[in-house]
Amino acid sequence: MASESESNMERFKTENHSAFVVGYTGEVGKALVKDLNKLKIFKKVVLLGRREVALDVGPEIEQKIVNFDKLEEHADLFTGLDVGFCCLGTTRGKAGKEGFVKVDRDYVLATARVSKAQGCKQFALVSSTGADTNSFLLYSKTKGEAEEGTKQIGFDRLSIYRPGALLCKREEFRIGEKIMSGLLSPVIYLFPKSISIPVESVARAMINHVVAPLSGSSPEATTYYNRDTHEASGMPSGGCSK
Repeated sequence: MASESESNMERFKTENHSAFVVGYTGEVGKALVKDLNKLKIFKKVVLLGRREVALDVGPEIEQKIVNFDKLEEHADLFTGLDVGFCCLGTTRGKAGKEGFVKVDRDYVLATARVSKAQGCKQFALVSSTGADTNSFLLYSKTKGEAEEGTKQIGFDRLSIYRPGALLCKREEFRIGEKIMSGLLSPVIYLFPKSISIPVESVARAMINHVVAPLSGSSPEATTYYNRDTHEASGMPSGGCSK
């Protein structure tokens, strides 16, 4: 997998692709931007967010401020960007019920629609284990609706990731995740690919799939579960990079 991915990256670099990232201040998003900055596989990467943050990145990576409630007004920012990475996500505790649905479903779908209209061909979406439109749980139902809505848009390649527990060092303290991490730590240690995954592995899997050649036939939509994502990353299992 590693040698194939390296070969794909070298070919991909020569094709002069450009990309955008939304949700780049979250844990997966930050790992993705770090990897993109290191690999230099895109001639341009546009980070679209509600605020600008301090980043140590190369000149090919730029930040643009957008209002996700009026994303169509920023459609020109998506022009010429043929690859999209969507890492948007919040929590009900942080944003409330309506705020959570707005970010995790509405903003995701708005990003997918506007980018597709501007010529985006590949879209990589970070979802979650248990996403299901028929779920009685708000979190799972919302994630499922975002997935299903994105599938209807018709990207040449749509890659949906359903990672398990994300392993990382969060700047934001979440007591629920802290407790769950402690309870599950023996399982994570013994079976590192079963229910958890480092954010770096999710980011690298997204990149490896994007650089793979397109089939050229009908639109592709593939869901990658936790173990699939581990394997696609080509990275060793374990916790976050220090």
